[in-house]
Amino acid sequence: MSLRRILLAVTGLAVVVATFVFFLPTIADYGDVWEAVKQLSAGWIVLLVAVTALSIAVTAPPWMAALPGIRYVQSLELTQATTAISLVVPGGTAAGVATSWAVLRKWGFVNRDITRAITLTSLWNQFFNLLFPILAVFLLTATGAETALLATAAFVGVAVLGVVLTGFVLALMSDRLARDVGDLAARLCTWAKAKLHRGPVPWNGVSFERFRDSAGELLRRRWHVLTVASLVASLSVFVVLLVSLRALNVPAAEVSAVEAFAAWALVRLLAAVPITPGGVGIVELGLTTSLVGFGGDNARVVAAVLVYRLLTTLPTIVLGLLAAATLRRHLPSEPVPDVPAAPTLGP
Repeated sequence: MSLRRILLAVTGLAVVVATFVFFLPTIADYGDVWEAVKQLSAGWIVLLVAVTALSIAVTAPPWMAALPGIRYVQSLELTQATTAISLVVPGGTAAGVATSWAVLRKWGFVNRDITRAITLTSLWNQFFNLLFPILAVFLLTATGAETALLATAAFVGVAVLGVVLTGFVLALMSDRLARDVGDLAARLCTWAKAKLHRGPVPWNGVSFERFRDSAGELLRRRWHVLTVASLVASLSVFVVLLVSLRALNVPAAEVSAVEAFAAWALVRLLAAVPITPGGVGIVELGLTTSLVGFGGDNARVVAAVLVYRLLTTLPTIVLGLLAAATLRRHLPSEPVPDVPAAPTLGP
């Protein structure tokens, strides 16, 4: 194991320990948190289970929009298995992508379609990661509760989203523009990786050109379906947080739905940095401090955040393990031809 990986693992472990052993107990005593959890009524428990099931069920449609031919059950099993990996493995996002590729290849999908689907679902997810803080700032400003930290995150989000969207649109306009945008993006990413003492990216403008040829027709027919499906999948997770807050008796008078959305949007953006698997420690601490800062009761907010994290991680890990054991039943009846891999757009 390289020194860099060791340092990342140690840093991640330190973040987790510091969050649960030092920071959260400082915010609220775990005894008080448990007392709040024990007061959950049967009605709230049923509603929490329902919104959790919904958040899992809606993870499949984005893949169905991005990968023609994949069925709902396949998509659901794939998302649960790969998300479970990303939650428990350091650098889990890369491991999840690799697993998606391997599983889809065994299921008989060709490399070009797999590359396109992985790229599009990832891009749409990142678009919303950047868009939500911007939307949160507008909503908070409308209610007179804007925060400086979120405004900064939104400013960064506007800049990055503008650059990404501009490059994406230009890349889809023509082969020449796709090649030029790809070459520029490759140079910028290679420069950024060099600052981290890492090698150049393995893709260039030709990769963008091939992606345009592959993705252009699909997006013309399905961009709206992919957008709606991705939006619903993302917001369903926020609904779990909002219901958790109300179930643990954090009323709108303490933390409004807009404030909860703002905290969730900011932490979702921060958790995209792969410091710990699944953002463990970062999400809990970020959500707790934000929600308490908006006026939520310390113990009840910590209880709500921990319930939210339990509901959005544990079922997926369990279902992911079950799905991994059943993936082979979707294997094609005939061997998959050995099609050369298409260049990917990731680092």
